[in-house]
Amino acid sequence: MKNALVTGGSGAIGEAICMALAADGVHVLVHANRQPAKAEGVVHAIKQAGGSAEAMTFDVTDASTCKTVLEAWITANAPIQIVINNAGTNDDVVMPGMAEAQWKSVIDVSLNGFFNVTQPLLMPMIRTRHGRIINITSVSAIAGNRGQTNYAAAKAGLHGATKSLALELASRGITVNAVAPGIIASPMADAAFDKAAIEQIVPMKRAGKPEEVADLVSFLASEKAAYISGQIISINGGMI
Repeated sequence: MKNALVTGGSGAIGEAICMALAADGVHVLVHANRQPAKAEGVVHAIKQAGGSAEAMTFDVTDASTCKTVLEAWITANAPIQIVINNAGTNDDVVMPGMAEAQWKSVIDVSLNGFFNVTQPLLMPMIRTRHGRIINITSVSAIAGNRGQTNYAAAKAGLHGATKSLALELASRGITVNAVAPGIIASPMADAAFDKAAIEQIVPMKRAGKPEEVADLVSFLASEKAAYISGQIISINGGMI
């Protein structure tokens, strides 16, 4: 059984990804930081459905803790061969009014968090000559969005990292891709976009479902996607 780590696994998209991977027969490490009870809830749902999972709690912005926690788990268990970098945060404000802390906090979670989580997992993954690294980004990283200079920069940084790391790992049987969702139904999106706004912005006239993102991630994590790497794959209802 392969092991998968899903950062931000307690959120709407993260939970759907965890459930999909568990249904594929993967042991899922459901990560959370501030909401460990929600991660435990996802683990419970997976087990109720017959899957295998456990919760894992740490701050992705703390490099030392990430390294310690992840290396200890691998030593006690086995390499983590599927990594879904889904943890992220937003703090939206137009840049003329943006505080330095708002810039740094968003970059720290999405971009530095990607490094802090992924880097300690690479050598154990390389030794198995198999792996899937999937970074969850955003349509904002491709098209930009007013009030999200920090968020777009963080996610666009992941696009460059995805392509570079894909080149570094291609000969080792490890793929690296990014999935860039548009407006996906979630508490955060529901607070930002009403039905009329979605119909105006999205050609398909609806928000995406977390399960639709999870299905794409499930495919990219599978053997069927072994020849797909270094790609930024949008899922946004035709927005761009």
